[in-house]
Amino acid sequence: MKLNNIILALGCTALLTACSEDFLENTPQGSLSDGVMNSTEAIDLLVNAAYAGLSGITNEQGDPCMRPTSNWSYGEVRADNAYKGGGGEGDVWDVHAMETFQVQPNNGNIDGKWFNLYSLISRCNAALRVLNKADEADVPVKASRIAEMKVLRAHFYFELVRLFNKVPYMDENLPTNEYVDVPNDEFTRDQHLARIAAELLDAAENLPERQPEIGRINRNIALAYAAKVKLYQAYEQDPETHAVVNINKQLLQEVVDLIDQVKGYSLLPDFQGLDLIANENGSESVFAIQYSMNDGSIDGGRINWSNLLNSPGGNSPYHGDGFFLPSQDLINAYQTDENGLPVFDYQSLPDFSVVTFIDDEHQTLSNADHNVDPRLDFVVGRPTITFKTYPTTPCQSWVRDRGVYGHNCAKRFWVSPESPDMLQGWPWGASELNWQIIRYADLLLYKAEALIEIGGSGLEQARQLINQVRSRAMNSPYVKDFNNPDKDAANYKIGLYPAAGWTQDYARKALRTEMRLEKALEGERYFDLVRWGIAKDVMTRYFQAEQDNRIYYRGATFDDGEEYYPIPVAQYNFSLGRYTQNPGYPEF
Repeated sequence: MKLNNIILALGCTALLTACSEDFLENTPQGSLSDGVMNSTEAIDLLVNAAYAGLSGITNEQGDPCMRPTSNWSYGEVRADNAYKGGGGEGDVWDVHAMETFQVQPNNGNIDGKWFNLYSLISRCNAALRVLNKADEADVPVKASRIAEMKVLRAHFYFELVRLFNKVPYMDENLPTNEYVDVPNDEFTRDQHLARIAAELLDAAENLPERQPEIGRINRNIALAYAAKVKLYQAYEQDPETHAVVNINKQLLQEVVDLIDQVKGYSLLPDFQGLDLIANENGSESVFAIQYSMNDGSIDGGRINWSNLLNSPGGNSPYHGDGFFLPSQDLINAYQTDENGLPVFDYQSLPDFSVVTFIDDEHQTLSNADHNVDPRLDFVVGRPTITFKTYPTTPCQSWVRDRGVYGHNCAKRFWVSPESPDMLQGWPWGASELNWQIIRYADLLLYKAEALIEIGGSGLEQARQLINQVRSRAMNSPYVKDFNNPDKDAANYKIGLYPAAGWTQDYARKALRTEMRLEKALEGERYFDLVRWGIAKDVMTRYFQAEQDNRIYYRGATFDDGEEYYPIPVAQYNFSLGRYTQNPGYPEF
């Protein structure tokens, strides 16, 4: 049974830890740790409330689609992988500002994300305060539950650090009335990451390798997450310019060693199986947000509300709002050469798979004969191409505003429209499909990245790890032509990297490309670019390449210091002027 089904009344649980907008200054209303239910009997409620926060639904602030836990807006639309989509540039303009690098400290989506993450940290701290005082004789799982809360808190702090850089740190030992006195520049980004990694490793020592309930945090999750955090930490940044000034090989070796300790996982045999309910807690799932449908809660269940706006729109059978659309640049990046290897200079080629409008319901494709990685049509819904297992029509006119955003939609994260696993009606396209925070393919690529940057003999192992991920794509059943199921829908060709020519520089390009193609639209792309120290260069080239397709990119620039989002002005006001702004933005 999924953990989120243990207590169906999690809405009531959430209310127990709900906070007002100035929750950092005032104690949470009805907080169990304040004595309302200050007892061991409250522990299960508090712990489940913290877990429930993973889903993005909290009573602290509504509209989870506006501050998505999937990071589709913060990590993909902000990068070169996706457009905002929806009904035009003014439809949810705050996200349009992220896409075009016009974010200001008064951006509501930025403030909402900050506020929500600290609300969830507050839940973890509330649970920890009660757990720390509990008698282990009364709570035999005390050590595990403390460790679980520390992993959850580490996850929320990690999100804050890679979003905002300068963030205040409050744990369960700090009285809530002192939160307002905590500055946001006490620790650097690198110091925050070191503390987060240490807490994850400490938690791992008190967690079992497997838990009785699916979705509950275990030792493998803590180790895997520590490896991810240390990978970020290894790219040491200048606090003022955010430039990568050193790559710490000792930390990278720790990444390798930690991933080697994570046991019991494997790649699914078919990439497209990642979007099947049957596989959501399968061999590739390391750490996932657990969703459910028809579980007794309102509006169909505890579905992924972060994706509420994103199901295909236009004439699609999902009838959705059509936000979060793959960029032409991402589509172009899936092109391969005669050996099935990525074309690193793909931006020098004409756009692949150009859509020509025929009428309101039909399009045709030109320049679509180049070799492509089969993952293109696992990830992207292209017009005229078969969409999952939907038998009625191919993907045609499934974008709301084709004049602004083109004709391609996202294929990932949705069950097929005819599937009984899809909720009929509103919320459009909803299902109980989990959201993967860390999957096994991530760990293979993290390890390969660490080995490449370490250099030396590890380069060969890195090649094998990358090829392992590519082999899965190569051996997955390819998308078939809608009108001729015996024929592939495109000229799919993907090959494995040979040992010849596998230098460190070439391997680095291969790894970074593989990370993009394998994990496209999973909310990680922008954070990868910042970690590698190449965000400005990549985004400058992207704006130049895309401005003829998306005219709203004309004049868009990545200014120095914009690697992180600005500290929201509402949070500066809360701090009574103590917070300092990130470099790259005007001082408060």
